Amino acid sequence: MCTRFYVEPAYYAPIITRAQKLKLADDMMRHLGKPLTMSGEMRPTDVTAVLAPNKEGRVAVFPMIWGFSHEATDAPIVNCRLETASQKEMWKDSWFRRRCVIPCSWYFEWEHFRSPDGKRSKVGDKYLIQPKDSHTTMLAGLYRFEERNGLQVPVFSVLTRYAIGELREIHDRMPMILQREDVESWIKPNGNPQEVSRRALTEMCFEKTG
Repeated sequence: MCTRFYVEPAYYAPIITRAQKLKLADDMMRHLGKPLTMSGEMRPTDVTAVLAPNKEGRVAVFPMIWGFSHEATDAPIVNCRLETASQKEMWKDSWFRRRCVIPCSWYFEWEHFRSPDGKRSKVGDKYLIQPKDSHTTMLAGLYRFEERNGLQVPVFSVLTRYAIGELREIHDRMPMILQREDVESWIKPNGNPQEVSRRALTEMCFEKTG
């Protein structure tokens, strides 16, 4: 699961600046009233700098809103399960044609405890989590375009998978995190997402925070 992640302002300043200078970012701010900070602790519906293919299919930076909309709920759909992304109607077109990467410093997760009957849950401590021996966390995502206040804007959702190893003590799911060398392969429109997903990082380090 992933409902918060952190973007260090100084480290990611180059791509944030590129995203902020685009006309699309200015339109989002004027038409939707969206702040364009794109750093710090990012929450659902925030605008952040995302890597996606340009018209030539090469990696480029775009401002995107976090969360697909759905008529059945007012809440944005911010996560997508890796196991069913290629099958479910909401995701499958993006799985095969519109994949993106959300660069950040780390993501946050809260401990989840369930009662023995599985009917009740309790939230515990907040953890900062990132790949071992890395200052970057490349979250794999899917994106699409939606109309918001008459404006066509790109929105994204973060792919999640079953948690591995010690992370399962915090939560049973984790975001799919790419190796840096797989970023271009993941984004490539004619790439093989299933093959890239098999190489996703699973060795994480974590600590309690706040």
